[in-house]
Amino acid sequence: MTARPAYAVREVALVVGVLAVAMLLLSPHYGPHRDEMYFVTAGHHLAWGYPDQPSLTPLVARLADEVAPSNLVVLRLPAIAAMVGVVMLSVQAARLVGAGRAGQVLTAVSVAFSAGVLGLGHLLETATLDVFFWTAILVVVAQSLVDDRPRLWLLAGLLAGVGLNNKHTVVFCLLGVLVGVAVVRETRPVLGTRWPWLGGLLALALWLPNLVWQAQHDWPVFALSADIADEYGGVGGRVDLVLEALAMYSPVIAAVWILGLVQLLRRPDRARVRPLAVAFLVVLLVFLVTGGKGYYLAGLIPPLIAAGCAELAERWSTRALTITGAVLVASAAVAYPAMVPVLPAATFASSGWADLNDTQLDTIGWPEYADQVRAVVDGLPPDQREHAVIFTGNYGEAGAMRWYDVGLPAYSGHNGHRFWGPPPDTATPVVVVFQVSPDPWFTGCRLETRLRNDADAPNEEVGAGVWVCDGPRGSWSQAWAGLAHYDA
Repeated sequence: MTARPAYAVREVALVVGVLAVAMLLLSPHYGPHRDEMYFVTAGHHLAWGYPDQPSLTPLVARLADEVAPSNLVVLRLPAIAAMVGVVMLSVQAARLVGAGRAGQVLTAVSVAFSAGVLGLGHLLETATLDVFFWTAILVVVAQSLVDDRPRLWLLAGLLAGVGLNNKHTVVFCLLGVLVGVAVVRETRPVLGTRWPWLGGLLALALWLPNLVWQAQHDWPVFALSADIADEYGGVGGRVDLVLEALAMYSPVIAAVWILGLVQLLRRPDRARVRPLAVAFLVVLLVFLVTGGKGYYLAGLIPPLIAAGCAELAERWSTRALTITGAVLVASAAVAYPAMVPVLPAATFASSGWADLNDTQLDTIGWPEYADQVRAVVDGLPPDQREHAVIFTGNYGEAGAMRWYDVGLPAYSGHNGHRFWGPPPDTATPVVVVFQVSPDPWFTGCRLETRLRNDADAPNEEVGAGVWVCDGPRGSWSQAWAGLAHYDA
């Protein structure tokens, strides 16, 4: 086992403590994201899979909702824990390339207070847990290679198997690692042992129930992947992928991880960690070819930041590193209003920061939307309200009806919701929330109101009509196939 500097426990504990407290204070604002409400709903329909993700994040959301129903702080605690884990793993990656206390602290500060980590830690998303699993897999593999501890491949396989039950993109992480180990001469002999393959079999065994679910439901993951590729394909999509990768932690922090990438590729004493750099390049190439999103690369970057910080710590004085850390944090802080709710909702919605990241826009306005739908529901005669239902055009709206308890069962045909319907054929009238006229699918519709929010946030829900319709054309069971749809 290679001797290395001690882990900077006190300094790193201080950094992650500040990070955790900051994210905890921000967690109740602005409101839930559409995906978070969807995950809670999915968690109450537990399955081995869903069209748009495997089961782990819905399971975590279900557990949080059981502890404290519709409580944002509790729901987001796992996301905060995941980002604390990413910081601690990044520091370990810095140790693996020889970083002492100064390099470790610079790594912790750079990762913890980057825009990407704060943004990911603010929401319980599949991407949040995905970054943790990618980083964990890479650091465990690096530890195995550096210390010649082949049994750690079993831990990497366990992490990969659990991660695959959160997001299928972990497959690309494993592909990158496999290619990286294979092409680096110093690490290639590891593939001649049984341990990487046993780790891979463990990952596959843990992933198998989700694969069976996908097969039983005609592989909806491919339909959604094609939709994403269409949306993010083309030259513009590829350019956006690279720009997002460079900007997601901060453009200045990007200079650090690019330095780390280069040094892992060129320095002879970094050879046993070099597969991490090769993995980044392989996965970047795959996503450029297939049309992925920039944030898919997020889990590959923390170890590269660590390598870059270790390199700077070798070259520069403590004073220079302190200034560097301050500059890196300041460069990320410029983007904080786009990533976390540090501004009043109305100020954010009218600012240029909203153009940088529309994810936050989708956390604004849900209480008002729910109140507007509730007013329509309350206006139904009591005899109609007994068997009425709500039908929405997307899973966010359906999730909001449940999160804010509008008073009627909510259905949608969007993604996983298609499997939780149709309503009983006796379920009429129908309160329909649609961006377009519901007349092609429902009969006797009258428009009651249109959704709006107090912050004037221009998100996807603004302007959607709230209609009261007599019922679907034909029975619910007959109409359901035409109402169900897959969209990213």
